[in-house]
Amino acid sequence: MTHAVMTHAVMTHAVMTHAVEIRSYNLKPGSRDAFHRLMTGQVLPMLQRWGVDAIACGPSPHDAYSFCLIRRYRDLAERQASQDAFYGSDEWRNGPREAVLALVDSHTSVVLQLDDAAVQALRRSI
Repeated sequence: MTHAVMTHAVMTHAVMTHAVEIRSYNLKPGSRDAFHRLMTGQVLPMLQRWGVDAIACGPSPHDAYSFCLIRRYRDLAERQASQDAFYGSDEWRNGPREAVLALVDSHTSVVLQLDDAAVQALRRSI
């Protein structure tokens, strides 16, 4: 097998991965419905305008205080640049920022490297 054929064989079997951030919000008691309305009515459309692929967003079924937002990025560098631009924008700072923060006790994020199949499964999860 020639080098070119071997290279093609390896490339066709390479799996593209994405940096997928799972942000978990711990909300103030009694605020989840208001948070959900705020996310779906204002934040998600804003993320879409900013070119962010929000693949899933919604309440967690395990308690009455948790909510998650799952976003897909090409890589960690794109995630950082995207979030710096979005959270530093006048649209966010003068828009729903204060209302969102007023409903959140805390949040944390984890980032996973996931392939296309896993991303598509997450799109159907919430």
